[in-house]
Amino acid sequence: MFFKEFEIRWSDLDANRHLANSAYINFMSHTRMAYLGQLGFNQKSMEQYSIGPVVFYEHMYYFKEVFPGKPVKVSLGFKGMSEDGMFFEFQHDFYDADGKNFARCEMMGAWMDLKERKLMALPQLFMDAFHKMEKSEDFKTLTKADTRKFAKVPKDL
Repeated sequence: MFFKEFEIRWSDLDANRHLANSAYINFMSHTRMAYLGQLGFNQKSMEQYSIGPVVFYEHMYYFKEVFPGKPVKVSLGFKGMSEDGMFFEFQHDFYDADGKNFARCEMMGAWMDLKERKLMALPQLFMDAFHKMEKSEDFKTLTKADTRKFAKVPKDL
């Protein structure tokens, strides 16, 4: 499992002086891109293939407050991917300096062709990189139906 460590900065706090929701989102995004960067997904390679990630949802579960003063770690678990690589699902867990899990997030996304502005299957180069990732015990092959399991899509879209 991949971990990224963060220092909680003043700007990461909310009015209650604990870690703000927006900081959780930023920490997760940074963790994902740091790991994907190690696999060859970086600004240069994504630009070359005109590809970018799109987040469908991020479901947060908060177990305990966390405050500044000690570092936190964020994990990345690979929970699912469609056969063509278009859709992906990750789980992030947040740990305090004592190793206690204080939050979890389930997120799902897809890859978008930045020229056509539509979802796309992954090029083989990126599929090969994803196949190197350690999969979670509950990993599953995703379908389009999985991307809509929480959605209440307006009829006029």
